[in-house]
Amino acid sequence: MSDDPETARQIAELSRDSRPLLVVDVDEVVLDFVDPFSRFLNSQGFDLLTDSFRIHGNVVALDDGKAIEAESVAALMTAFFDAQETWQTAAAGAVDTLGSLAPRLEIVLLSAMPHRHRPVRRALLDRLSLPYPLVSTEAAKGPAVSMIRGGRERPVAFIDDIPRNLESVARSVPDAALFHLMSHQGFRALLPPLPSGAVVLRDWSEAGARIAKELGVSQST
Repeated sequence: MSDDPETARQIAELSRDSRPLLVVDVDEVVLDFVDPFSRFLNSQGFDLLTDSFRIHGNVVALDDGKAIEAESVAALMTAFFDAQETWQTAAAGAVDTLGSLAPRLEIVLLSAMPHRHRPVRRALLDRLSLPYPLVSTEAAKGPAVSMIRGGRERPVAFIDDIPRNLESVARSVPDAALFHLMSHQGFRALLPPLPSGAVVLRDWSEAGARIAKELGVSQST
């Protein structure tokens, strides 16, 4: 059971699919996040430093270079998610690769974000030709992936850019195939260690074949 009741409610509304399951993170995986967020911050008089793997503590004022407080960062992130349709774009190759896998897999997008942003994100994903079911969560991702899989014995793959989310899924779904993918190369170089067995994907151009092989399906051409 997911630790987030609203997440559990959303998962309960999914169709009962028996195909292999691919669960995919959204920010920095199917949608660009770091670059759009940086541009948004610049429009508000701030900048995002990319010399350590974090957001809080790395947002600084453009006029004096001083880091702003956590509460201000949180407010800016809320404003960004409210306006995400203006700023965010699909990660290169994500639409075509997922489209090539969709006929043979159940694909679910799992986004760690406040639930109230889900309708705006849903509209953005639809506009970008990413029509897959969207589940939002404010809790750990592992229990959510386990619940999405349900009691059906089927292969599962999970893609995320954050090591702790991969670790969470590894604990909750030990047989899941774990893939790391991150659009922003600057932050990728600063990553903490990935969990054992996680496969690093450079980009979506190589992701399709790796995922299809792991889940025992073929890609459409």
